Amino acid sequence: MDCVDEIFALFEHHGKSAYFGEPVSQEEHALQAAYFAAEDGAPEALVVAALVHDIGHLIDAREDAADRGIDARHEDTGCQWLGRHFPPAVTEPVRLHVAAKRYLCSVDPDYLRGLSAASVKSLQLQGGMFTPEEAAEFLRQPFGNDALRLRRWDDMGKVAGLAVPELSAYRDALWRQLRPRT
Repeated sequence: MDCVDEIFALFEHHGKSAYFGEPVSQEEHALQAAYFAAEDGAPEALVVAALVHDIGHLIDAREDAADRGIDARHEDTGCQWLGRHFPPAVTEPVRLHVAAKRYLCSVDPDYLRGLSAASVKSLQLQGGMFTPEEAAEFLRQPFGNDALRLRRWDDMGKVAGLAVPELSAYRDALWRQLRPRT
């Protein structure tokens, strides 16, 4: 099975599960994040990153981890898995999207107030707000700005019943973003 088929299989097997206290499934959340990225005119690599930013949750499908007070570090799991096939323009925003939430919470009180209850809970498990030093370090990351954009689409992608393109609409984009085989 190739990587793109594996992604589709992960969504088929785990995508219908609830998205951690939000009114959407894992798949609906991913599709909405990708939709908002495309609507925002993001480069294709970043649209793909938005689509697969939470793939770590599908790989390690422990739905109750947060309820048990565990940060499953889905961003690292996803980045490592995706890194076998995709370039940093896809994998690094995935790796940094949790750090982007921590950054935004530390620099923007309105952002923090706008988080859903589930996202506030996960923020605490993920280390809470950044210190000023951590925030400055985050901004020095090569894909930090892309991760901030992805974070905003992530936050927007929690709308019950929103009509967006299906997963199959992204198959070609996934293929185009694969690293060339050597």
